[in-house]
Amino acid sequence: MARRNGNRGAVAIRPRRRRGDAMRVYDSLPAPLRRWMAGAVLPWSPESCLAIWRRAGGPHEALERLNRAERATLDRAGL
Repeated sequence: MARRNGNRGAVAIRPRRRRGDAMRVYDSLPAPLRRWMAGAVLPWSPESCLAIWRRAGGPHEALERLNRAERATLDRAGL
């Protein structure tokens, strides 16, 4: 019998327990970051995306970094 992954599909990344209200954090994100998260392939946490966003030099660079981080994660998972 196949193992169920809930709504994560075939992603081989281990789930982590979250603390706090992720939706409240999501709602407070800048609009371009919320749009990126809505179209992301992986289930990113608002906290991790916000950390990448804040380290970037601006919105364009932040979205590029997020795309690279997602691609690297998918490559590590073999997807």
